[in-house]
Amino acid sequence: MTMLSVNVNKIALLRNSRGRNFPNLCDFVGKLINLKVKGITVHPRPDERHVTRQDVFDLTKFLGLYPDVEFNIEGFPSDQFMELVLAVRPAQCTLVPDEPDQLTSDHGWDVSDNEQLLTGSLADLRNAGIRSSIFLDPDPDKVEGAKQVGADRIELYTEGFAHHFGLESEHALLEAYRVTAACAQALELGVNAGHDLDIKNLGRFLQIPGILEVSIGHALVVESIQYGLESAIERYLAVCSGEETETHYY
Repeated sequence: MTMLSVNVNKIALLRNSRGRNFPNLCDFVGKLINLKVKGITVHPRPDERHVTRQDVFDLTKFLGLYPDVEFNIEGFPSDQFMELVLAVRPAQCTLVPDEPDQLTSDHGWDVSDNEQLLTGSLADLRNAGIRSSIFLDPDPDKVEGAKQVGADRIELYTEGFAHHFGLESEHALLEAYRVTAACAQALELGVNAGHDLDIKNLGRFLQIPGILEVSIGHALVVESIQYGLESAIERYLAVCSGEETETHYY
């Protein structure tokens, strides 16, 4: 079964737009947990335009009440980011190659060009007992580099698949993801996935064997507005468990 990790950045963004603590992020995470979600993801950016540093501390304390729920913090391994992660020690940290003012993640790591940065950051995570993952494009040639710098997992950057979903070009691209995942698994790297996955395309993507975790935020929040949070989460969990494979929605 693939674990669903809900990225709550957009909930924090909605809260920030009004200047008051509504919706309360911990309350929303509590609702997700009550709906049997087992993973929570945040991506605190330097400008704090959605999740803030204080949110990370608050969620760490809150999730301490739920030891079976994984906390995943993702971001660029700047000194400030690494200091925050090492202070709270989440279950997993996912390193992404984002610029400080970037709107959203849009590519995986060029591991060879960032070998020193990644090696040092991943060693710090390992020494702190934090499982690591790094964002990677669907390129099997880059998997060996992920192993060499010391990552525990890769997270396949799935925007390309989502963009081509439903087109003839989807098939060749999905095969590239499958081969990349298989290469990682052969090197004993775990495989996660995320970015622009949604309830329509997720079942198709999970035809790839052995995907351990998917991180989904923007689409899930939009679908929750359209269909209700409980209904949307129920559908996602069904797909992640293999109980539902249809790609249409309602």
